[in-house]
Amino acid sequence: MSPRILPSRPGPTSQPPAVHARLAARGLVKRFGTTTALAGVDVDVADGEALAVTGPSGSGKSTLLHCLAGILPADEGAIRLRGQDVSRLNEAKRSLLRRKHYGFVFQFGQLLAELPAEENVALPAMLLGASRDDATRRAREWLGRLGLSGMEGRRPGELSGGQAQRVAVARALITGPSVVFADEPTGALDQATGHEVMQILTETTRAAGASLVLVTHDEDVAAWCPRRIEVRDGHIVSRGASR
Repeated sequence: MSPRILPSRPGPTSQPPAVHARLAARGLVKRFGTTTALAGVDVDVADGEALAVTGPSGSGKSTLLHCLAGILPADEGAIRLRGQDVSRLNEAKRSLLRRKHYGFVFQFGQLLAELPAEENVALPAMLLGASRDDATRRAREWLGRLGLSGMEGRRPGELSGGQAQRVAVARALITGPSVVFADEPTGALDQATGHEVMQILTETTRAAGASLVLVTHDEDVAAWCPRRIEVRDGHIVSRGASR
């Protein structure tokens, strides 16, 4: 079934966030030199919601994810996590925000090649103060939950693409994040493996109570999220249901 896209309606960027928004942005502007990558974007992500952000290459969708996730500071606008303004944090506080409240899954996993799977997964918990024993125990539990029992000692180069992305999902969820950000998580996978990874990603984030913000150019991948927005030239041009 083709996604049902509702036309966007122009309006002020100062409108209040939705009542149940876990993550809310208003009037986001991001410039790179003379190029405006985001031109006054509003977006809400509800508790436990999976939201797809679509658009062609260069549309601003990854910049939006990076601003929402605190990787890049916005030049203008406000971002609130659970009602708290996080858009004015300095780099050190943004780094702590990412470690405590956010999880990440990237196109190529970005796992540390020299570490085995269980240590890759345990690392975020250890950075937040968990002991090595406790973090490793939790990592093994997550790997088992994602069908990787017996692979805890394998390094990324000894895993298939789909297995490596499962490790990345476990790493994203081990700290109990409020929001998981996924940037083209199936872009390096074949269709069947991508389907498998999306099923795991959406089911595990939902079961963990985390919201999911997924950036993709693939319509089939976007359809895994109940709601989507489309970004073009730094503007949200449509909002609606994916299926």
